[in-house]
Amino acid sequence: MMLPAFGTGTFRLQDEVAIQSVKNALQLGYRAIDTAQIYENEAAVGQAIAESDIARNELFITTKIWIENLSAERLIPSLQESLKKLRTDYVDLTLIHWPSPGGVITVEESMQALMAAKEAGITRQIGVSNFPVALMQEAIRAVGAENIATIQIELHPFLQNQKVVAFAQQQGIPVTSYMTLAYGAALKDETILRLAEKHRATPAQVVLAWALQSGYAVIPSSTKRENLQSNLAARELRLDAEDMAQIAALDRNQRLVSPAGLAPDWD
Repeated sequence: MMLPAFGTGTFRLQDEVAIQSVKNALQLGYRAIDTAQIYENEAAVGQAIAESDIARNELFITTKIWIENLSAERLIPSLQESLKKLRTDYVDLTLIHWPSPGGVITVEESMQALMAAKEAGITRQIGVSNFPVALMQEAIRAVGAENIATIQIELHPFLQNQKVVAFAQQQGIPVTSYMTLAYGAALKDETILRLAEKHRATPAQVVLAWALQSGYAVIPSSTKRENLQSNLAARELRLDAEDMAQIAALDRNQRLVSPAGLAPDWD
């Protein structure tokens, strides 16, 4: 299955909140669910999926390998643990969540372990997350650009990550935007509010439509069913060239996610 353009994320959602959010999303028609080992909600996501009675082949499940599991010895066993929690025989996409701090485990080692997981059939596709261009180049050298299904990066109107996006697109690697609404800050921006009024849309729909029209996949999360439903309408919203240019002008390299000791040297 191709990487869906629209899915839902589960970052910061735990236990019953995560279960309910995923159930709501699935009932509303979402079929792509994004989780990660470090979110500690894979079991909740697995429960929500199991109780939703949707055929596995209709779903696109993504998880991400945490830094302590990036070695050749640990990656596949950790992914098998994730599969047990998710109650599935395979995931559709597995990403390296963050590069190994200080390069303790090489990108080559982790990517080749991911390729082995793909060849074993426990993940259908592989990719990376939070990689700058230099580390993307290492990943490409290790497994080839054709084997990298996506790069998932923080990407919103205030951080448009143009160097990484341009490199990924040049290599034919699809981009997935996370934090697309900038923790909600983008929804209060005057330009976004003005465009929302112009299109009789919500600010979230405008931002998500901008990301989709830019060619990115998006995975917005919400604990509110009405927001999950409203976000889906972004797929029908069409921004014109002037709207897109106004949002492009909001870029100010404002990074919201850069954990000390974890973040690589950003571009």
